[in-house]
Amino acid sequence: MTMIEKRAAPRFKVLKGGVVAIDGGSIPCTVRNTSSTGVAADFAQAVDLPPTFTLVIERDRFARRCRPVWSVQRRVGMAFC
Repeated sequence: MTMIEKRAAPRFKVLKGGVVAIDGGSIPCTVRNTSSTGVAADFAQAVDLPPTFTLVIERDRFARRCRPVWSVQRRVGMAFC
C-alpha cells in the first residue's frame, strides 16, 4: 500500500536549536524538520503554546511568526503565519 503525500510543501530533516518566544519569556526547542510552510519541533516536555508566537533559530538568523497546528507528546507542528 502506497502512502499519499498530503503536505503542501516538501519536508527536510534538520537538527537545529531554537526557541519559541512568547510574552514574558521563551521555551527552548529542537527543530527536527522544516518546509516552506512550517516546522516540527521537539520540546523537553509537553507544552501548551499560545495561538501565535515567534520561532527563533539564532544560528540561521531566522525568526518567523507561527501557529501550532498539531502536537503529539513533546513534538509540535507549527505553520508559518
